[in-house]
Amino acid sequence: MKYKNRETNYDKEPEVVVKGYENSAFSGYHNIISEIKSKVNKEKFIITIDCYPGVKDEEVLNAFINGLNPDCVIASKDIFYDGNMLNNLLNRNLTEDRVFGIMYYGTIQDFVVKEKYVETKKKLDDIDNGIILIYGVGASLISEGDIFVYADLARWEIQQRFRRKELGNFKVNNLEEDILRKYKRAFFIEWRIADRHKKGLYDKIDYLLDSNTYNDPKLVTGDALRAGLQETANRPFRVVPYFDPGVWGGQWMKDVCNLDKNEENFAWCFDGVPEENSLFLRYGDIRIEVPSINVVLYKPKELLGDKVYSRFGAEFPIRFDFLDTIEGQNLSLQVHPTTEYIQENFGMHYTQDESYYILDATDDASVYLGLKEGVNKEEMIKDLEDAQAGAIVFYAEKYINKFPAKTHDHFLIPAGTVHCSGSGAMVLEISATPYIFTFKLWDWGRVGLDGLPRPIHIEHGKKVIQWGRTTNWVKNNLVNNVEIISENKNVKEEKTGLHELQFIETRRYWFKEKTNHDTKRIVNVLNLVEGEEVIVESPENKFEPFIVHYAETFIVPASVGEYSIRPYGKSDGKEVGVIKAYVRF
Repeated sequence: MKYKNRETNYDKEPEVVVKGYENSAFSGYHNIISEIKSKVNKEKFIITIDCYPGVKDEEVLNAFINGLNPDCVIASKDIFYDGNMLNNLLNRNLTEDRVFGIMYYGTIQDFVVKEKYVETKKKLDDIDNGIILIYGVGASLISEGDIFVYADLARWEIQQRFRRKELGNFKVNNLEEDILRKYKRAFFIEWRIADRHKKGLYDKIDYLLDSNTYNDPKLVTGDALRAGLQETANRPFRVVPYFDPGVWGGQWMKDVCNLDKNEENFAWCFDGVPEENSLFLRYGDIRIEVPSINVVLYKPKELLGDKVYSRFGAEFPIRFDFLDTIEGQNLSLQVHPTTEYIQENFGMHYTQDESYYILDATDDASVYLGLKEGVNKEEMIKDLEDAQAGAIVFYAEKYINKFPAKTHDHFLIPAGTVHCSGSGAMVLEISATPYIFTFKLWDWGRVGLDGLPRPIHIEHGKKVIQWGRTTNWVKNNLVNNVEIISENKNVKEEKTGLHELQFIETRRYWFKEKTNHDTKRIVNVLNLVEGEEVIVESPENKFEPFIVHYAETFIVPASVGEYSIRPYGKSDGKEVGVIKAYVRF
C-alpha cells in the first residue's frame, strides 16, 4: 500500500468562492430576520418560505414567527392530502420491498387537495393588511409572496436525520420506521417531486436559506445564489464528500482522507455524486451549503453539455465514489439490473453499469467478477437460496471468478455481471448514477450495523444475471482491457474502459509536465490516482487555477472547453496519474 500512513492533503471541505457578493450572505436568525424585515414596505406584505422536505419546521418556523410577529401564518401542509391518502395514492410506487420502489414521475400538484387550495387562496386574498407568513413544502404554490425564501437541505443531512429518528417522511408519522423504507420513500418519490418543483423556482428566489445545521442558519440573496451556481458551472469544482461506515468497511480512508480514528471503519465515500453531495459556496466570511444538484438543475447545459443534456436531461449521469475494504471484509456478492429490467420494474431510464478502479491494494487484494466456466445455473441459484435460508454457507469461489487486484487495475462491470470487491482493496468506483439498484445475492452471513439482516434480492438478481459472462470472456473483456492511445516522453494516454456495452469512456493519463485537455462540450469527471498534487488551468484564463490533491474527484463542466493539468507542489517534476471519465458518443 503506497498511500496509507502518509501525511494527508485531502480536502474534505472544498469551496467555490463567489466574488462580488461578499455582503450578500447572512448568518444566524437575528441577522436573517433583520434582513427580511428591512424589505417590508407596504401594508399587506407576504413572506413565503418554501421548503425542501426534511427542513426542521419547529426550528425555522418558530424563529420566523418570533422574529417577524406575523399577523397571519398559513401552513402549506394543510393543502396536501393526509398521510393515509398519500399512502393509498403512492402504494404502487412504494411497494412492499424494503429497498426498491418505483420512480414517481408526477409533480407536487398531484398531492394538493383542490378544495383546500382554493380555500387557502381565498383566505389569503381576503386579508387586507399586515405581515402574512406562508410556510412549508410547496408554499409557493399558494403565493410566491413579496419576498420569496427557499429553505434548502442536502440529501445526506436528510439521511442522517432519518437515522437519528429525528425525521419522518412528508406528512407521514414514521419516525420509528426502518431507515431503508424511509430512504426508499424519499429516493423514489419525495426527492423527485421536490427537485422538479425547485427546478422551476431558481430565477424567482429572493433568498435561499441554508438549513443544514440545526440552529445555525445561513441566508444568501437569490442574485448571489444564482451567481454562485453560474460560477460553478463554468469552472472546475469539487463537491463536498461524505463518508459512511459499513459492515465491510476498511481503514484506508481514515489515513488518506484524515477521518476520525475513533470510528470503527469507513466503508463508503461519495466523492463525486452531484445527485447526492453538497456544494459549499463562499461569500466573504460566510459559507453556504446547498445540494450540488442545484447546479445540475439550474445550469444543465453549461455543466453537462448539449449532447449529455439531450440524452439524459438535467441528470448527472456519472458517479465517482470510494469503497474501502483494506483491513475490512468482502462487499456483498451482487449484480445490477439490465436496462430493460430497470425500466420495466423501477421506472428508471438507464441502469447502473460500473467499474472498479483500484486506487490502492494489499498484497492479497482481490475482486470477484463473472462466472466460472460450466456453472450450472439452477444449482447456483439453489445454493444462494439455501444460504439465504440459513441451510448452508454459500461457497462463492465454486461459482465466481476471483481475480487478484493490484494498484491501478481496472475491472469493468457491465450490468448483469456478478461481482464484488474482496477485502484488501481501495476501490474508486466509476459508474452510472443509479447507484441504489444493487441486487445482493449473498452477504457472507452478516447483519447490518443496525443489527437487521441486510436485504438480499435473489429473485431480482437471478432474472438479470448474464450467464454467458464466464471466465474467458471476463478475462478478455473486463480485466485490464487497456489500450495505449498515444505516448511520448512526457505524456501517455490510455483507454482503460469502460466496456462497449457501457456509455462511459475512461482515459488514464501519466505525465510529468503539462498535459492539454478539451471537454469538447461534454462534462469531464476526473480523479488524481497517482501523485500528491496537480493544478488545473485555463489557457484563456476562463477560471482561476484549481489545485487538486491525491484521490480527490473533480468535475470540469462542459462549458470550460480547453484546460490543462500539470504536476504541482510536492509532485512538481514527478510523474502523476489522472483518470478521466465522460459520456461516450
